[in-house]
Amino acid sequence: MFEMPKYREPDFTEQKFTDAPDAVLETVSMKGVAPENYHSTSMYPEYFKINGKWLLAKESRMDASVVLDKSGELRVVENRNLEAGDQVVIGRTENAEEGIFLHSTGFEDKEAGSPDQFVFRQGRSRETSFARDYDRLFELLRYEKEHGTILWVMGPAFAFDADARRAMEAMVENGYVDGLMAGNALATHDLEGAMFHTALGQDIYTQKSQPNGHYHHLDVINRVRKSGSIPRFIEDYSIDNGIMYSCVKNQVPFVLTGSIRDDGPLPEVIGDAYEGQTAMRNMVKKATTVICLATMLHTIAAGNMTPSYRVLDDGTIRPVFLYTVDADEFVVNKLLDRGSLAATTIVTNVQDFIMIVAKGLGLL
Repeated sequence: MFEMPKYREPDFTEQKFTDAPDAVLETVSMKGVAPENYHSTSMYPEYFKINGKWLLAKESRMDASVVLDKSGELRVVENRNLEAGDQVVIGRTENAEEGIFLHSTGFEDKEAGSPDQFVFRQGRSRETSFARDYDRLFELLRYEKEHGTILWVMGPAFAFDADARRAMEAMVENGYVDGLMAGNALATHDLEGAMFHTALGQDIYTQKSQPNGHYHHLDVINRVRKSGSIPRFIEDYSIDNGIMYSCVKNQVPFVLTGSIRDDGPLPEVIGDAYEGQTAMRNMVKKATTVICLATMLHTIAAGNMTPSYRVLDDGTIRPVFLYTVDADEFVVNKLLDRGSLAATTIVTNVQDFIMIVAKGLGLL
């Protein structure tokens, strides 16, 4: 049975909080430029003393500024999105000295730590046992299906394997996907798999190259562009399988962001990097669990804009769970040093991962 970690807010009756000054605010004079000595946010809950009261900044992310709006609410805003006249929090200390407090231990279970100073296998590698991680993930996904929002950040590796596509399609069909973020390649090769049963010209089951198969993904892009959109392409060509098909069928929102090397791209792919970042963050803001799979750049991007907590409508503060899965230890460990219980890394082939998850949930 899944049990949500409880949040313990700071004890604001402590002297360091009662004696702390109000946070200093400075007005933005130029659009997109923060005042000197601005306070930059982290993934953790951060409180700011405003008019004698400690307020939590909601919908936070790393590397942004904190704006006090006219209603008295704190907004976390990327510096490029600051407007002239915004009131920005100033200060670089984080232990109440300047009316700013970073709370990194709110979800920690103080009784769960090991008393030993020397412990084997503290890292995450191919030798790590992930059995318990999978069991916890099954519990979490069942809980989130009913109570949260599950966001998947996916590389194109899924599209290269028939079973992985089928497993991910089952995840969508059964309500375990509330949003999808990917690049041009995942969508292109998934649609190629639906139309030609290939990915980059290789059969997605036998891995055998097909005659003129290197044209397949280009033909798909061309046809989607002719149709004008992925949903219309699915209708025009009677597509009836795959990840993108399932998202469209079940009205699961997706954000596709492009790169300089993209073919095409597909009509829905956002080519402007900052428009893409904004679209991704708008999706991340709703997520309570984020699962990043075999895509280093998308994983880093999503991780940087994902806080370790979410403030629910009733005021409850809960953790945001972040999973990173890749066959390369370096990739998954890029975000392991987030220092949060909400970050879990698994080193494995993502096609195997999704099959284990789908079977563990009883979908296959």
